[in-house]
Amino acid sequence: MSRRIPLIAVLGMLLIFTAACTNKKSVNPLANVGSKQPDKVLFDKAMDAMRHNRFDVARLTLQTLINTYPDSEFVARAKLAVGDSWYAEGGTAALAQAEQEYEDFKTFFPNMPEAAEAQLKVANIHYQQMEKADRDYTHAKRAEDEYRSLILEFPDSKLLPEAKQRLLEVQEVLGEREFEIGRFYYLRESYPASIARLQSLVERYPLYSRADEALYLLGQNYEGQITRLRNAPTCDAKGLPRGCAAEAVKAKYIEELAKHASDAYSKILTRYPIMDRSDDAKKRLAALHQPIPRPTKAAVALNKAEDASRRESTMSQRLIGIIKKGPDMATAAKVGEPTLVDPTPVSASQVVQGEAMAATGRDMSRKGSIGVEIVKPDLPSANEPPPDTPAGSSPFGQPAGSTNAQPPAPDPNELKPNAPADPNELKPTDSTGNQALPPPPQVNEIQQGQSSSSPTASADNSIPASDEEISSSKKKKKKGMKKVIPF
Repeated sequence: MSRRIPLIAVLGMLLIFTAACTNKKSVNPLANVGSKQPDKVLFDKAMDAMRHNRFDVARLTLQTLINTYPDSEFVARAKLAVGDSWYAEGGTAALAQAEQEYEDFKTFFPNMPEAAEAQLKVANIHYQQMEKADRDYTHAKRAEDEYRSLILEFPDSKLLPEAKQRLLEVQEVLGEREFEIGRFYYLRESYPASIARLQSLVERYPLYSRADEALYLLGQNYEGQITRLRNAPTCDAKGLPRGCAAEAVKAKYIEELAKHASDAYSKILTRYPIMDRSDDAKKRLAALHQPIPRPTKAAVALNKAEDASRRESTMSQRLIGIIKKGPDMATAAKVGEPTLVDPTPVSASQVVQGEAMAATGRDMSRKGSIGVEIVKPDLPSANEPPPDTPAGSSPFGQPAGSTNAQPPAPDPNELKPNAPADPNELKPTDSTGNQALPPPPQVNEIQQGQSSSSPTASADNSIPASDEEISSSKKKKKKGMKKVIPF
């Protein structure tokens, strides 16, 4: 009897202790872990599965949490984590599913701070799938749209610096694509198509690493149009057969083309003064007998900061880039604001229409601007050439490169560049071709467009930079790009 009392006492104490533990914790059969918050247990279990790359287990656990506890405070985070599991898994199908989950999260929880994170990850999905500039640009364009949406919809988000930098890199790839297409058309003497591409490029992506090259090529396109128009036959304005233009109308159109070319060269000097093409732009302006603008100190400092932020790819990176699917974005700028709204694109048909009307002798003064500006011409008559002229033929009724057309007599009042005998020499000559003309005086283009009495203009925005400041800011090493031979 005395032995049974201690045994009963031990069993009683064990029973009391077990009952006390049972009252303190409840067993969660779903998580197999004791806790008073089973929804949190499920969420923690899913996060642990994701850390161990068990994405299917994580998604199943998160879906159980969403369906079982719809009022839990972890529902929003669980919904976002489902997209994260697909995102971390990778692969084309998984990334597409992740994008759908993030879009659903933005739909159900648009006011949560995590909505900006979901939008950033949607953009990153397309950023990761971008291809080189000369290949399919679908993902690059989608990435640009998604990053822009994040910046515009969530202006106070802490994710904006990352989104802006990624957007600059995406726009570098898209800018490279537009430049190569414009250069392709230029080499085939399809000047209207090249002008449309390059003009849209310099307006849409001013931070593109080769914007100065694009502007120089744009000016070369206009000079190519001038050369082609000079070789077109000229006839009497009273009777205009197909394929010839009145001398007065043609001279006026050539003057407009020369103005567009000088505007492109001048922008190199005022916006990109330390880039490689600045010296060539000065020579072409001198050949066109146009004023050579001088950049301001602010423009030099801005261009210098943009150029310093870029980096050159190493030899190993270039070798890897040969077999790598994605593009090389090392030359993208790290400073500056990306373009958030696209300007009105320039259409090649606008350039063709202006050139066709000038070639057939129609008065351009009644049609507004010409060149790359929007015009509204009347319907062409039966004697006028169609606006869509093939790249292999001239819009003036003569095949490209034809030698039968006689060039018109030179007009002493006509503005035209002087092409020396050596195509690589960019020195203008007088009418005799013996003595070089003195360069035109330097002017400050920004000062001309601003009022001297403006109190808001800063000192650097109005003070022109000296030659020493410009030369000292230029890069020591050239990019090594092949220069286009000027006309």
